[in-house]
Amino acid sequence: MPYLDRQNRICGFLDIEENETCGKFLRRYFILDTQANHLLWYMDNPQNLAIGAGAVGSLQLTYISKVSVATPKQKPKTPFCFVINALSQRYFLQASDQKDLQDWVEALNRASKITVPKGGSVPPATEITKAPVVAQAQERKPQVAYKTEIVGGVVVHTPISINQDGGEGGEVAAHPLLRRSQSYIPPSAARPPAGPPPLKSGFCVKQGNVRKSWKRRYFVLDEFSISYYKCEQDKEPLRSILLKDVCKTHECLVKSGDLLMRDNLFEIITSSRTFYIQADSPEDMHSWIRAITAAVQALKTRPREMSFVRCPSAARPGGSSGPSQPRPAAE
Repeated sequence: MPYLDRQNRICGFLDIEENETCGKFLRRYFILDTQANHLLWYMDNPQNLAIGAGAVGSLQLTYISKVSVATPKQKPKTPFCFVINALSQRYFLQASDQKDLQDWVEALNRASKITVPKGGSVPPATEITKAPVVAQAQERKPQVAYKTEIVGGVVVHTPISINQDGGEGGEVAAHPLLRRSQSYIPPSAARPPAGPPPLKSGFCVKQGNVRKSWKRRYFVLDEFSISYYKCEQDKEPLRSILLKDVCKTHECLVKSGDLLMRDNLFEIITSSRTFYIQADSPEDMHSWIRAITAAVQALKTRPREMSFVRCPSAARPGGSSGPSQPRPAAE
């Protein structure tokens, strides 16, 4: 769901079609900045990217002529899809649900000072003609392909240049840190269920224990523990936090240092450590807090011997069933 950050910008995750009519959607973090008159999208929340990492795409709000829900004819197999018409281009984006779709369409319409036409009226043409030729060329310039590799079990997209004859050239200058893509994962690649069914799962950003760096992890909550993985396909967690050790889970209101500018931050307090976790939206944060609190309470009401039925690790198919040792480095 879109939310307002500390700078009063509307933010949130959406899936955007890589190229019009290609049908491939990539997950990106969007920032609607009305003060700067831009819609920006990043590989991830900029707070989690390396210093200096810029937006991977942008659109000036004054170029937008219409924002509307995509028709079944335009995207028959893409639910919760909407389209942004800007100059001679169309941007197709996919929301997570119906409310997310409505919120984004309304926010973009308000930001670009557009009301949904009732009688076929169109916005003033002056907003479109203001666009300089150079800026229009920049909107059409993404002539960059991406080489897909698997590094340490993580899908990585590396930009590569394309020669005019269609061949691939050398790799373009990329950011020193490889960024993990959040592109669509086919159902066949997802791990099959094993052990207790998960009560909740999804991506969050967690602060490391030693280096205090922030990294995106895939969290899985079940009735005995909350585990986090380097990516969704991993079979062994980086660490499992036993619910019997959790003392309290709540929103982090007292912040200092690096935590000060973090939105949607909550903490899991255990007997040995406090885990700081950042969700993608306020709704997601409160959902995690409710789910973890309910699971801890449910575990306390179980017979004492039930606490020892499940081993400490959240084993995955093909992985070892023994206890998982947490990585001592930055996790």
